[in-house]
Amino acid sequence: MSRSPRNQGDSTRFSDWQSLPTRVALTPATLAETLDGGQSFRWQQREDLWSGTWTESLVELRLHGGLLEWRAPISLQKNVATSLPRYLALETDWPALTDSLPWRSDAHLAQCIAAFPGLSLLRQPFGETLLGFLCSATKQIVQIKQMVALLAKNHGAPISPDTFRLPTWAEIAEVTEKDLRACLLGFRARYIHQTALFLAQRPGWLEETEQMPYLAAKARLMELPGVGEKVADCVLLFGAGKLEAFPVDTWVLKSLARRYGLNDWKPAQVAHFGRTHFGPLAGLAQQYLFAWERRHGGR
Repeated sequence: MSRSPRNQGDSTRFSDWQSLPTRVALTPATLAETLDGGQSFRWQQREDLWSGTWTESLVELRLHGGLLEWRAPISLQKNVATSLPRYLALETDWPALTDSLPWRSDAHLAQCIAAFPGLSLLRQPFGETLLGFLCSATKQIVQIKQMVALLAKNHGAPISPDTFRLPTWAEIAEVTEKDLRACLLGFRARYIHQTALFLAQRPGWLEETEQMPYLAAKARLMELPGVGEKVADCVLLFGAGKLEAFPVDTWVLKSLARRYGLNDWKPAQVAHFGRTHFGPLAGLAQQYLFAWERRHGGR
């Protein structure tokens, strides 16, 4: 394996590049959609490199010679080697799951799948996923990324000289709402502050929720301040692997109205249609629809 410097002047020493086992050859567009298409808000692109972080992990990814490769700071390499396969859900046979979606009878779904070969869903830390999507209300991806970056820088801890992890919910419980607002959270600061206090009084609550069946977990998450159906579904889909979750945001509403004739349907009705039409893997279908609509929404 070759070794190359990360940046001139950056003292962080990175490991050699190592390949990851993927079941299909990824395209740059599919990799970008997986990492930076609304599932996570902790990835940054620099030329052909993607840099991402979660908990105590920092990793860089690239497509090279048709392979997905990774490297990490040498001090974090062992931890990343363990956590990265789970984060990328590499044990899941995404091509087989995608093939079981009803694309044979759904022409629009078929073209969405063809446009993003190898698209998969991340399996992020549950608590971090909740924090990210509590920041997401009425905001676009670039703005959400700015909020979580400020939360990490102001209230997290460094995991490399220039990278900070997100604060834990226990750490957030020690932060005032005023200081949270300084992270450009606006009204979301209140929800995050109240959620942190709620969780501080209930040790193990998040871990228990992650293990519950979908409907029970969703109802439980919706007990939290600021968590409605969409946020709960996003947290369960991208943080707990509940593939029956079908988050409905503006893009999905547009998709189902334009491509399936569901004009003027309410989000709850659209979500019910999604789970019924696409079946137990509705969340995977949703990500294809979402990706297509963001790229081709005007057509």
